[in-house]
Amino acid sequence: MIHRDTLQFLSNLKDNNNREWFDHNRRSFELARNNFFEFVQMLINELSKFDTSIQFVRPKDCIFRINRDIRFSADKSPYKTNFGAFISKSGKKATSTAGYYFHLEPDNSFAGGGIYMPKPIELKKIRNFISENFPDFLEIIKSQKFLSVFGNLDNDLAFVLKRLPKGYEADNPAAEYLKYKSFTATVSFADNELSDESLLEKTIDIFVALKPLNDFLNKALE
Repeated sequence: MIHRDTLQFLSNLKDNNNREWFDHNRRSFELARNNFFEFVQMLINELSKFDTSIQFVRPKDCIFRINRDIRFSADKSPYKTNFGAFISKSGKKATSTAGYYFHLEPDNSFAGGGIYMPKPIELKKIRNFISENFPDFLEIIKSQKFLSVFGNLDNDLAFVLKRLPKGYEADNPAAEYLKYKSFTATVSFADNELSDESLLEKTIDIFVALKPLNDFLNKALE
């Protein structure tokens, strides 16, 4: 589970996002990072039982650095105010692989995964695969398990085109999903759930529900 001190560190960092404060509180950061590291290791251990593709992945391969890349950003805050881990066979560096994601942030924690904003080549492969295998895709996202856990794919307006992309006909049965630019599904956690002993079990249940979608997306990208 996630320690309350870990969440408190991230909350404090949000209010003091500067190097001087961070250096002064580096020990607190190390304790928080180690706690998250241990939780990700537990996730990998449990995930490996039903997804052998990630059995040799290590937490350090999955956890994102807390330092922000500020070179091209107007926001010069040096640190992220969250811990995130993308668990896939290629770890966090995967750009063309669907996987599992856990995001830890005060008032904004969630678990889920899929593939987030794939590059144009990968996006085209996924759309074509959905179009060609729509009954299989629909069976996954309309399954009782998927619906009970996620309700739907994430359909924020930033992830969905207003119009059907070029190359597809309006009467395509999969037209609604061919507009998607990102194929993810997530479940939010309240802060008080994070320190509960059931967090690991809840997260794994989410990942179990997600696996058929990941398998489908990864097959599309082969």
